[in-house]
Amino acid sequence: MKIGICIPYMAHGLDRDRILTWARKIDQGPFHSLSCGERITGHTYEMRTLMAAAAAVTERVRLIPSLYVLPMHSAVLTAKEIATLDVISNGRAAVTVGVGGREKDYRAVGASFEHRHERMDRQVAEIRKVWRGETLFDGCDEIGPASPQGASIPIYAGAMGPKAIARAARWADGLYGASMAGDREGHAGMFDMAREAWTAAGRKEKPYLIGSFWYSLAPHAKEELQRYVYDYMKIAGDDFARGYAASMTRHTPAAIREGIENLRAAGADEVLLVPATADYAEVDRMADLLG
Repeated sequence: MKIGICIPYMAHGLDRDRILTWARKIDQGPFHSLSCGERITGHTYEMRTLMAAAAAVTERVRLIPSLYVLPMHSAVLTAKEIATLDVISNGRAAVTVGVGGREKDYRAVGASFEHRHERMDRQVAEIRKVWRGETLFDGCDEIGPASPQGASIPIYAGAMGPKAIARAARWADGLYGASMAGDREGHAGMFDMAREAWTAAGRKEKPYLIGSFWYSLAPHAKEELQRYVYDYMKIAGDDFARGYAASMTRHTPAAIREGIENLRAAGADEVLLVPATADYAEVDRMADLLG
């Protein structure tokens, strides 16, 4: 099972040096990939810019934005962005796409929250069409750039429920099914649904299965992890966010090892670890733990 780590895009106080140092540390560590999430409202840094910066200062790790909330954006511009990321990284790009669940983010960028699943199905087809170098309408020039992987840049679906996973089985290369507590049961359920959906869709290849969980190895790790999860989940209501945050346990080396083994047992091909802070201890201690 491969292991990736996420840039701490929600942390306060990130500057140029810390962003680039994080990317270099991930590239120099025992990690397979570097990821970054997307949020619009709330304190976050913009995903595409962070991924491009990481691509420029790394040489080895895969770059997996996780995830593009695709129905908020133009499919053509997204195709162009990811192809450009693939050029900058010399063929190390993949991408996860999903519909998200934050209506305020859609509203903030002027996008419709309605029919987002159907829109995403069409958008993925349009992205692949752009990557194949096909024109989109009469008189339209080819949309570049041609990237090292061409039309073969992997697209993973960020999905959790049976309907969304069944839709994704028609067009995705794999599933990003994140049960963020690091539990076996939640991930295994989503991975089983993906395998069944791929078979039902007539797919001969198996889906690439990615899981994820939040963690902290920083000083005051328990408090930092629970604060982070509360901030992330407070959109669902204060009481729910506090209760959910209090249930988070991946803040000791032993608990993190257990979470990784849970995902391995669930059948994950890769796990994306999401740190609660931008403290360098999060990546340095994780590298030591994995080593």
